[in-house]
Formats: sequence, C-alpha cells, structure tokens
Amino acid sequence: MFTRKIGIDLGTANTIVFVPGKGFIINEPTIVALSLPENAVLAVGREAKDMIGRTPEDIAAYRPLKDKESGAKEVYLVKEPILAALGAGIPINAHHGNMIVNIGGGTSEVAVVSLGGIVSWASLRVAGNKSDQAIMDYIKKKYSLSIGEQTAEQVKIQIGSALPIKQKLEFQLRGRDLMSGLPKDVTVTSNEIAEALNPLLFDITASVRNVFNETPPELVADIMEKGIILSGGGAQLRHLDEFFGRALGVATYVAEEPLYCVAKGTGLILNHIDTYKRTLLNKR
Repeated sequence: MFTRKIGIDLGTANTIVFVPGKGFIINEPTIVALSLPENAVLAVGREAKDMIGRTPEDIAAYRPLKDKESGAKEVYLVKEPILAALGAGIPINAHHGNMIVNIGGGTSEVAVVSLGGIVSWASLRVAGNKSDQAIMDYIKKKYSLSIGEQTAEQVKIQIGSALPIKQKLEFQLRGRDLMSGLPKDVTVTSNEIAEALNPLLFDITASVRNVFNETPPELVADIMEKGIILSGGGAQLRHLDEFFGRALGVATYVAEEPLYCVAKGTGLILNHIDTYKRTLLNKR
C-alpha cells in the first residue's frame, strides 16, 4: 500500500505542509470564509484572507484551528519549540543548551532545549495577530482613524520596525475618520510603528527573562555564549534581533527563513524518527 510522510505546521496565521523529497507544497493563511445561511465554505487560504474586512453580513471569515481528520495512518505530535529549533539548525540532542524564541501568529513560545528535550519553557498570547491589533489601536488613538486588520498587517510588513531608525520609512494608509465618518489618508512612519509595538515586545522580553530564571546556570552560560535564536513569522520584523540583544544583553540572531522553521523541523523529524524519538509527545 502506498504511503507518504507529510509534516504539517498548523499555525494560527499560516498552515504549511512539508513533504520529504518535495519540500513545501502548501503555504496558505489559516483562514476559511463561510456563507452563513448555508454554513458552506466559500473560500480558504489566501482567497479567504482577501475577504477579511470586506464581507457582507451573510459571509464570515474565520481563523479556525481545530482537530482535523485526514485519514492519516499514524500521527506524531511534537512541541512547536522543538520543531522550530530543529528547523533553525539547532542540534537539539546535544548536551549544551540553546534558546529558541518562536514568534507565530497567535502565540510566542520561549524554550531552552538540551539533550533532545525542553528544559524550561513559556508561552504567551503575544504574537503577530496582537501586533496587528496594536497598530490598529495606535492609529485609532493618535489619528482618530479606523483601519482594518489587512491594512495593519500591510503596514507592519512594509515599514514595521522593533526600534526607531534614523532613516524613517513611510507608509500612506487610508481609513475611516472617526469624527466625520469619511475616508481619510494618513502617512505613518516606521518609528511610530515601533512605538505601537513596544509594549508587546517588552512582554516577550519579560517572558524570556522568566525562562532564564528557571534555567540551570550551566545552560544559561551556554546561551550567553551561543546567543538566542528567533524563529516564526514575527521574527521577520525589522531590527527585532537588535531589540532583544539590547533588552536582554544576549546576542540574538534570526534563523534562516524563520517562517518555515517549524515546517522544516517536521521534515527532519519525519526523515529521522529514530534519532528524535525522545521528542515525540504522542503516537496514534
């Protein structure tokens, strides 16, 4: 009987599917658009994402993340920081400690990994989606302008920065003036976005500090020597490594292709299950 191994990163923001030998075959937003009267699926992925903020009352766009029944013969569950660390090139089975900070769409996870397992760990609901909301709130408060989720995400991608920069980037956005109710254009800068995101980034920094406090001194010394690795879509924010380096006093690096680290990790697990069998949480 023909069987195929696939690795799935079921993210709040994106779903990525990896097939050994073929690479990434799916990278789509984890969004579905439903027609409410019929409770029927109208669109999924990018097509559904394009509908956010643009739907009539009888259509709703959701970010579902629920158990799926796909006919898989065997399912292995692995903690996300382990997969992110593997995908970032961290030798998780080594006896020394490494820290991974995986910033996804719905959650950020901080973990110290050693000898194939997680030594200390923390998870908080501060990630990409909260960043978009923070930008929306900032624009609303400063400019009395209401913008949508899609616009906020676009601003973050185009000019977002974790730190103020000398050569400010600019973005002209359009929204609804809260005073007049009419459309209005506003130009925002990367330094304003840095100000909007600052509280969320300090929340992640505090979580990293808490993990350090729960980590054995020998492993802390390893991390001080090797540095902190950032992964996940949120790690693509400009100057984020420099922000954490300043705030924590530890060298910080962004993994190669940070968005794909978890999916890459699934591929490594699938190809070397015996090597990484200690990392498997569940098999059914």
